[in-house]
Amino acid sequence: MPDALESLDLDALPAEVRAVVLAARKEAFGVSLLNSNLTSRNCALEESNAALATQNVELEAINARLEHFVKELHQLVYGKRSEKLSPDERQLAFEDLEVATAEAEAQSETIEMTKPRKKRKPVQRNLGNLPDHLERIEQVIEPASITCPCGCGEMVRIGEDRTERLDIVPAQARVIVTIRPKYACPNKDAGVAQAPAPVHLIEGGLPTEGTLAQVAVSKYADHCPLFRQAQIYARSGLDLHRSTLAGWMGRISFHLAPVVDHLFKDIKSSSKLFADETRCPVLDPGRGRTKTGYLWAIARDERPFGGTAPPGVVFCYADGRGGKHATEFLTGFSGTLQVDGYTGYNCPDQTGP
Repeated sequence: MPDALESLDLDALPAEVRAVVLAARKEAFGVSLLNSNLTSRNCALEESNAALATQNVELEAINARLEHFVKELHQLVYGKRSEKLSPDERQLAFEDLEVATAEAEAQSETIEMTKPRKKRKPVQRNLGNLPDHLERIEQVIEPASITCPCGCGEMVRIGEDRTERLDIVPAQARVIVTIRPKYACPNKDAGVAQAPAPVHLIEGGLPTEGTLAQVAVSKYADHCPLFRQAQIYARSGLDLHRSTLAGWMGRISFHLAPVVDHLFKDIKSSSKLFADETRCPVLDPGRGRTKTGYLWAIARDERPFGGTAPPGVVFCYADGRGGKHATEFLTGFSGTLQVDGYTGYNCPDQTGP
């Protein structure tokens, strides 16, 4: 019917018939346009439904995973074996849960980015404050063009947005080359002049003092064993055997002994100290197992009551827990000693359990 209306010669028709044909043609065109709009809308709805179905499946998987994390956390905190976990084991479990939760949140945010965004208030998050002493490297990103579209010339800068992100540069190994030029008399009448070689902690050794400090802090403060440090350095192409690192630590221990002695002397000059002892496994060569040793911590911290002395702590090793060790370590101290209920501090002659 629409094709027949289109083929009619309107000029050959009477005015009344022409008006009827034009009205019919207009109505037919409207119906055709409506059908086209409905068809395109149905296609869009089908695509939207398919996308929503996919998102629902992904969100259900994320929710199931988060529910699993909640069960694990509940088991970790309130389970039968929760009290048997050491603080380090509990922290490792918490770290694994937090990493997995962050991964699920990132996946959820990726799904949300595919949806139409609505205006909402910015999320208030405490991401930590970046210290002022950190170096700031500014990167200015200019627009592709600052020419005004109206043709008046270049646009005028009216402000800026600043964002700060934490960037960490991995440890970089480098070689310090010390050059000491030699100078001689051109007439060969005098000797040779040359600056003396600088003093090193390990004379003729490979490491600088900074390298020794890095290895020592990683081992004793960050609890990274020497064999793992050797593996870390191997990734940078450095062949540093564990025995080599152990030799360095022995040299450091020798040179730091006077520093520790001076620190201990300064701590014992205080009027108030804290002391406690704790077990630690010690290698026992020849027996094929470890034996029990004790670390005695002697500490000073006057900050809670407004003291001016800097805080400090010295760890002393002993093969037992007897009061004789407390007497030996605290020789020269005269003041108030805060301890637990162990009687070894009250009875210096007692050998302890």
